[in-house]
Amino acid sequence: MSVKSVFPCVKVSAVLIFMLFFQFVNAQTDFSEIDRKLDASKKELGGNVVALIYQDGKIVYQKAIGTDFNAKTQAPIGNASQWLTAALVMSFVDQGKISLDDQVSKYLPIFSKYSKGYITIKDCLAHVTGIESDPKSINPSNRKKFASLEEEVNDLASKKEILSNPGLEFRYGSVGLSIAGRVLEIVAKRSFEQLMQERITRPLQMRNTSFSSFNAVNPSNGAVSTPTDYISFLGMLLNKGMYNGKRILSEKAIEEMQTVRTTPSMMKFVPKVAEGYSYGLGAWSLQADENGKATIMASPGLFGTWTMIDFCRGYACVILTKGDLPEEKKEIWMEVKRIIESRLVPNCK
Repeated sequence: MSVKSVFPCVKVSAVLIFMLFFQFVNAQTDFSEIDRKLDASKKELGGNVVALIYQDGKIVYQKAIGTDFNAKTQAPIGNASQWLTAALVMSFVDQGKISLDDQVSKYLPIFSKYSKGYITIKDCLAHVTGIESDPKSINPSNRKKFASLEEEVNDLASKKEILSNPGLEFRYGSVGLSIAGRVLEIVAKRSFEQLMQERITRPLQMRNTSFSSFNAVNPSNGAVSTPTDYISFLGMLLNKGMYNGKRILSEKAIEEMQTVRTTPSMMKFVPKVAEGYSYGLGAWSLQADENGKATIMASPGLFGTWTMIDFCRGYACVILTKGDLPEEKKEIWMEVKRIIESRLVPNCK
């Protein structure tokens, strides 16, 4: 072979190697096992389910089962609403309009009148207000009807008992988020729903997400959303507060939400679907590092919603079904989580 013929071969080989390498690094992760799991669980999931996985700025997995049920189908998301509310509160903290350490009585004097003046905004977001909470309130259908958030919060201040000092005992429910939502209304002189649109859903292009209600707005479990909308929200959190090049929340705000606020001895009421977890601000911590910073967070809702972020593996996941979330379904979500973890390598130090 002549010297002249060698160089073209070398060039062609280099190109082929580059193309093979490019295909390798861009190969999409195989999540077909999730397909099989969801298909096998179709009946158990009520025949309708949508699953999305977000990674590296895009949706890398999508599955829809059921008639007229897809990634843009709007449905109640139950307690997954709390993550949105916590983010809204943190947007005010970012602007210096409130502090997590502010006592709610600074904005709502009625709490001092009824010996509840030491509760902080942080206590509200972490469910450690010390105020009695009706376990049934985590289901919106059991929620007492109020004409406004103001009326509900005044009722909490004047009629609910203090069971412990703030910050000492965890009781999951709607108490803290309602108080925090009302504080925002006082500070901004606008409704909770308006503030959510202005600061969270509109900037994130979540056009089908709303807290609208004919009665009092429900910051804890009153939102409706779509898988596509909610994955945008989770993507923003995963990307340290950024969305499409625009900052929605500061990195500090995300870190505050990730910080674990509870210990096992504090947990006085935890729904069965979240037993064994600790809590940050607005969402559960499934796993945390040695510094008490959640590396995996989730916010399961009673209407069949499971939302999760794994900060170490760099992905977010939304699973939405049509209907309630029986405790048994937790095993399905955990199996999906296990499959994802078997495919993605963690990058935390």
